Amino acid sequence: SKPPVAVYDACVLYPFHLRNVLIQCAFDGLVEARWTDDIHGEWMRNLAANTPGLPMERLELTRDRMKVVLPEADVVNYRPLIEDLKLADLDDRHVLAAAIAGKASTIVTWNLKDFPRQDLRPYGVTSKSPDDFLADLHNTFPEALLSSVRLARLNLRKTTPTAEGFIDALQQNGLKKFARMLRQNIGLAGLIRMIRSTYRSRRLHCLKQLSRCHLRNWGCGRSEIPFGTIALPVLFRRP
Repeated sequence: SKPPVAVYDACVLYPFHLRNVLIQCAFDGLVEARWTDDIHGEWMRNLAANTPGLPMERLELTRDRMKVVLPEADVVNYRPLIEDLKLADLDDRHVLAAAIAGKASTIVTWNLKDFPRQDLRPYGVTSKSPDDFLADLHNTFPEALLSSVRLARLNLRKTTPTAEGFIDALQQNGLKKFARMLRQNIGLAGLIRMIRSTYRSRRLHCLKQLSRCHLRNWGCGRSEIPFGTIALPVLFRRP
């Protein structure tokens, strides 16, 4: 499947951990991200206003790094489209204009009520919450998405959280469904490790038992069978 082309609304770039994951997914080629200077300005102003002591210069540096990492995400020719668009909240028209100009099929936003399906349909655009968007990415690119999430966690070099701690942080950013999927994968990975460990133990046990058995019943002596040449997985195969 081809990666979706998606506009990241300001409200999904505002939360730190969600922004980190969404950008990593785009950098890894799972999404063709789109944004505009208007979108950047919105999340930066809101975050600065709600975080005492956080200078705008620091947010501008973050924005500039995002643009360097994903230069193709910038949509610049959208403003002429705004005037002719109709949305309940006129202030959201620039996001739809960015989707149209950037040839995006999806607007990733928490504010789904501001982007009614019937208003987006004529332009071939739909809206999704980031929770549903990431869950859909997981269903389409399961291994690649898990790799992106691991890399997003490792991006936090100063205080790299545990896998469970990182999932908790994503859940606190509103990604309840996606966090549940990640926990299921952690549980599955743990089960696989346990099965492999058990298999190694059983394999060693079987080798020891075979080395002690009465091989003369097979018409040969113990020294005539090279150690480790028997295909032991056959012993555990479903009949």
